[in-house]
Amino acid sequence: MATERIRINNEIRALELRVIGAEGENLGVLSLSDALAAAKRAGVDLIEISPSATPPVAKIMDYGKFEYERSKKEKVARAKVKVSETKEVQIKVGTGDNDMALKAKKAAEWLSEGHRVRAELFLKGRYKGMSEEFLKVRLEKFLTRIPYAYKVAEPIARSPKGFAGVIERDLQAQAKREKEIAGAQKDETKI
Repeated sequence: MATERIRINNEIRALELRVIGAEGENLGVLSLSDALAAAKRAGVDLIEISPSATPPVAKIMDYGKFEYERSKKEKVARAKVKVSETKEVQIKVGTGDNDMALKAKKAAEWLSEGHRVRAELFLKGRYKGMSEEFLKVRLEKFLTRIPYAYKVAEPIARSPKGFAGVIERDLQAQAKREKEIAGAQKDETKI
């Protein structure tokens, strides 16, 4: 993210500026020379914070403090951006129940982290000639084992390696599911 170079003191080109004082007070529209003089009296810099405004807005404050605050704001903004990936889980026609349960658990972890999951039924050899309905049901059976609420982003369809579908988390359905589980646990403790 390239940040625009901030103009300070004598780098400012505008002849008139709307100036904000060192204490945050509005000093009004001043000429560049008056604004520079006010900054010099305060012993800090004149920083152009909004060059595209009419007239441009400048603030009287220490440039080092201004840069520090700006970098903190950018860091917080970057931290809030969540990168979502598409994770892939692959099963085969002969995958056993325990392996399916482990892969379903891993897919649920990925969904809870906010990632999309591409579930693929890998076919090789003679399995490619099997009934499409049987193969789709096999993949759907795996998806029903995932212990996390999800919605279908891309329905199950033929892929180069077999059949695949993409799912993503459904926060509302998951919250509802967690409430139901909590309610069931309260009922069991009463017995």
